[in-house]
Amino acid sequence: MLDVITIGRASVDLYGQQIGTRLEDIGSFAKSVGGCPANIAVGTARLGLKSALITRVGNEQMGRFITEQLAREGVETAGITTDPERLTALVLLSVEAEGVSPMIFYRSDCADMALCEDDIDEALIASAKSIVVTGTHFSRANSEAAQKKAIRIAKVNGAKVAFDIDYRPNLWGLAGHEAGFSRYVASDVVSQKYKSILPDCDLIVGTEEEVLIASGEADLLAALKTIRSLSNATIVLKRGPMGCIVYDGAIPDDLEKGIVGKGFPIEVFNVLGAGDAFMSGWLRGWLRGESHATSATWANACGAFAVSRLLCSPEYPSWTELSHFLSKGSSERALRKDAELNHLHWATNRRRQIPSLMALAIDHRSQLEDMAGGDAKVLARIPAFKALAVQAALRIADGRPGFGMLLDDKYGRDALFAAGSLPDFWIGKPIELPGSRPLKFEFSQDLGSRLVDWPVDHCIKVLCFYHPDDDAALKQQQIETLRTAYEAARRIGRDLLIEIIAGKHGVLGEDTIARAMTEIYDAGLKPDWWKLEPQTSAAAWAAIDTVIETRDPWCRGVVLLGLDASHEALEAGFTLARGSRSVRGFAVGRTIFADAARQWLAGNLSDDAAVDDMAQRFGALVAVWERLGQSAA
Repeated sequence: MLDVITIGRASVDLYGQQIGTRLEDIGSFAKSVGGCPANIAVGTARLGLKSALITRVGNEQMGRFITEQLAREGVETAGITTDPERLTALVLLSVEAEGVSPMIFYRSDCADMALCEDDIDEALIASAKSIVVTGTHFSRANSEAAQKKAIRIAKVNGAKVAFDIDYRPNLWGLAGHEAGFSRYVASDVVSQKYKSILPDCDLIVGTEEEVLIASGEADLLAALKTIRSLSNATIVLKRGPMGCIVYDGAIPDDLEKGIVGKGFPIEVFNVLGAGDAFMSGWLRGWLRGESHATSATWANACGAFAVSRLLCSPEYPSWTELSHFLSKGSSERALRKDAELNHLHWATNRRRQIPSLMALAIDHRSQLEDMAGGDAKVLARIPAFKALAVQAALRIADGRPGFGMLLDDKYGRDALFAAGSLPDFWIGKPIELPGSRPLKFEFSQDLGSRLVDWPVDHCIKVLCFYHPDDDAALKQQQIETLRTAYEAARRIGRDLLIEIIAGKHGVLGEDTIARAMTEIYDAGLKPDWWKLEPQTSAAAWAAIDTVIETRDPWCRGVVLLGLDASHEALEAGFTLARGSRSVRGFAVGRTIFADAARQWLAGNLSDDAAVDDMAQRFGALVAVWERLGQSAA
């Protein structure tokens, strides 16, 4: 059974990435799901509720982005209708100053405003414990009829009805296009619409301005008393940085005598979307039977996260993140600067889960250059060979999740295009200068300019020849370079895989890799993935497991590298690794492609034969890994 269904706006938010400037001067934008009901659906899903959204999107890329992103967030999308005639709504936003966020709505005849009664599925509404209707969708006859139908079905089935007033004057035609940030314009038409909804509500949530428009009054106390005369609903008055006050029963003459949740004094960075985060936290408590004070505290905390970060729904906390904040607080007034919270936010809201990974690694550059022997014509053929490797990997993957490749920018551009159109196919790309020790980056040491154009699903891979017995100065230099990669990955929102090879520069003992990982964790680096050489004992893997589980239980895990080992040697390594709790798969290269590459580059092997050879070798390793997994299970 669903906990909540939200109804109404769903748009693509385009947030200006430059802070403290006019929208006219923004140079680049970050894309995210927006619109009050869509935000609440995401926010409640992150907090552990089973949520759904009823809306319309266009039959184009932005509409598909909304539907796909909501699905990734765990939101039920059965209530989303694709409109073939209208475009998905867009909103352009910026942070001009503290608490000042100009916005432009691109909503002329947009898809979500075409919502009608036919889009309200009775069975879907009947499957929910509550629905949330929202203010903007009472501005047109068709969308008003849709929401009222949903209310009728909900009431018949004993579901709660929540009303998020969500008043945007210019979406009612009461302000100009440039006044998207405007919060209040008095209108008897709007007030009468809202007042007609109040008797059916179990929960009414709004700011002071929204309470005024919902009641038609000019004074806050009179407004609350008017709403109470029309509805027995719980009323939640949002007061921005001052938190909220909750009213059950009669409205007191002293408005401060309502129920107040704990407040959180933090920096106000961006107010947009904070109300939707607040509503998400409130619903988590309200629908789970918590006291109003607890629900208000959770709501205030979720709002605090939102106002301290830039975007709307992507910034909302997970239940793990919220619980951590409620129990331990933060030393930072600007929560976006809290490293521990930021890690929890990243790790618990990842774009997709990858419980296992079997990858064909062909990000090799220097090894293939050695095979070419300096012949320019042979070097020029390397990109085509890598594209053949993609064919081999895709043949074995056969559309299944949990497969991928390591590919590079230097010779793998054609291969990346061939593999990049598959949403479930994992791609990792190297940034290290091959063979560098101390670690250096390839092409440029300016990672920011290099990584900004990487697809959002591509994982940053950095190989470091690191041994815990290295000279202290060398280790510090290597860690600082790894830190640059880590900070860049977090800044642009990409996974980071750190590959450690210790055995080429020292003894590989049972604790060598565990010690190396500990030193990297001690430096504050928490990669999403580790890529490690096969270990020689169960004790070595146990030590690695302990390090990961104690230092970062949110780590995606370990994948094994191959080091040009034979199939038999890898099978032995796989067998031992299957006893580890952290190993999720492998990313092997030369064992799979080396023979085919030598023959193909020399002109002694056809394209089809090269693909067949690599597919056979990759498939054999996949079969071993899966067989060992079944045995372990």
